[in-house]
Amino acid sequence: MIQVRTILAAAAIALSMPMAAPAAAQDFPLVAGDYAEFSGIYVEDGAAFKYARHLADQWVKSQEFAKKQGWISDYKIYMNVNPREGEPNIYLMTSFASMPDAAEQDRRAKAYDKWAQKTAQQIIAESGNRAEYRKLLSSILVQEYTPR
Repeated sequence: MIQVRTILAAAAIALSMPMAAPAAAQDFPLVAGDYAEFSGIYVEDGAAFKYARHLADQWVKSQEFAKKQGWISDYKIYMNVNPREGEPNIYLMTSFASMPDAAEQDRRAKAYDKWAQKTAQQIIAESGNRAEYRKLLSSILVQEYTPR
């Protein structure tokens, strides 16, 4: 008799667990929001103006195109005022609501190439040219959370 009660009690607890998990998840005090990607860029001495001109022109145009398409929600440029040795001196931030799947990434790449009126090969070559005076040191992807 004790074994039957123990088995029934264990079964009752086990059956109640899946139902308790969603309720507990609903009580989590933070709500997930947009993603933000930060790219840490190091610009060589003497090249700040050249890179700033690229950011203010081509980079902003690209970001505005992506924003109009609904691919991103915002973008910003941050300067590291007091960089330590080996740290980026510029951070480029792009925020977006969700991660695209592979098919959507391909569709976006084709739409961007058409808009830019350049091939992927040309775009990659231009990026490589900027490698003469700037380096991507880091990239971080974070997600915003706000209190309920």
